[in-house]
Amino acid sequence: MNIAVVGLSHKTAPVEVREKLSIPEPQIDGAIAHLLSYPHIDEVAILSTCNRLEIYIVSSEVTQGIQQVTQFLSEHSKLPLVSLRQHLFMLMHTDSIMHIMRVAAGLDSLVLGEGQILAQVKTTHKLGQQFQGIKTILNRLFKQAITAGKRVRTETSIGTGAVSISSAAVELAQIKVENLAPYRIAILGAGKMSRLLVQHLVSKGASQISIVNRSRPRAEELAKQFPEQPIKIHLLPDMMSVVAHSDIVFTSTSSTEPILNREKLAAALDPQHSIMLFDISVPRNVDSDVNELANVQAFNVDDLKAVVAQNYESRRKMAQEAERILDEEVEAFDVWWRSLETVSTISSLRSKVESIREQELQKALSRLGSEFGEKHQEVIEALTRGIVNKILHDPMVQLRAQQDVEARRNCMQTLQMLFNLEAEEQFG
Repeated sequence: MNIAVVGLSHKTAPVEVREKLSIPEPQIDGAIAHLLSYPHIDEVAILSTCNRLEIYIVSSEVTQGIQQVTQFLSEHSKLPLVSLRQHLFMLMHTDSIMHIMRVAAGLDSLVLGEGQILAQVKTTHKLGQQFQGIKTILNRLFKQAITAGKRVRTETSIGTGAVSISSAAVELAQIKVENLAPYRIAILGAGKMSRLLVQHLVSKGASQISIVNRSRPRAEELAKQFPEQPIKIHLLPDMMSVVAHSDIVFTSTSSTEPILNREKLAAALDPQHSIMLFDISVPRNVDSDVNELANVQAFNVDDLKAVVAQNYESRRKMAQEAERILDEEVEAFDVWWRSLETVSTISSLRSKVESIREQELQKALSRLGSEFGEKHQEVIEALTRGIVNKILHDPMVQLRAQQDVEARRNCMQTLQMLFNLEAEEQFG
């Protein structure tokens, strides 16, 4: 068995490609089932965020497994393989293990050290288990990655003051207008990223904030978190009216189709009124055709890179400290992984020796006769178990401790030959 990851991110693909590959949470179940139907994929986990889509697999034929994942991605995105492949990265075993550790720690994020990704890795783990994609190996890998992410955040200061996508968007808006206070600001959506938007807007002095959401209770719940800030709440039917009366609009909804486009804005906006749109959603909430309007300036997540670059250098040294922690977590996973190889041989050896013990015990007890008391039988049973455990202890410890793959396999083959074992299939 081997682990591999196939994916793309803000480093390898622009937003217009990433949005085609995005797999929203309601579609994860079907996607996992589809991937598991391929003959060379035994386990699967899907990490889908605004900046990345990554599919982790366990396969006994990893090259074929990777081909099947790329075939799935091509079908899902409706992009031909020839144009999709240039945006994909493919990592195997140790590289894929280190990759998920770095992702969970925020070291592979657009915003170095950002915290939201760890929650997204946890969600991937939970959904993978729920939909039977994650089994023994990926379960252990994701648990180790989550531990790594937590350690990096508690043992280093990389997350201290680390900007999120939301704060980078607010920072970009502030660069464009300098003082946010006089501007009427609308936020479309009321999820976690919208809450972060409000938090950063308030800290930068914004005072005229409106939230547009599909349901009122969720928007009200968000507004309650900022009791000192008057926030107006509107429902979706009022969206275009709110946008038309705003100077700056942030979009952060889970819609898989654009909710703002050239036609809607041209109909709603006064031609003399200029507006800036900051779209931090993937798939995008704002159609690229809005740039055809002279009074509209639109920015998406890929436009945040310049803002993020300014914050990168200060956290680069912290990232080096974090890498040391990740090396420890990768080694911990590798020790567990190596021990899996020995399980079948150890199991066969113990089973064979236990069978011999039971046969010889029964022979001895039958010779001692019925007058031999039950208490004495228990003592002899315990004695024979103790002898077996003591004899097996050192071979098992030594076998598990073998660091070199070839040496460990030689040891297993020797044990199998000397004791005439029929080892079960590994990971069976």
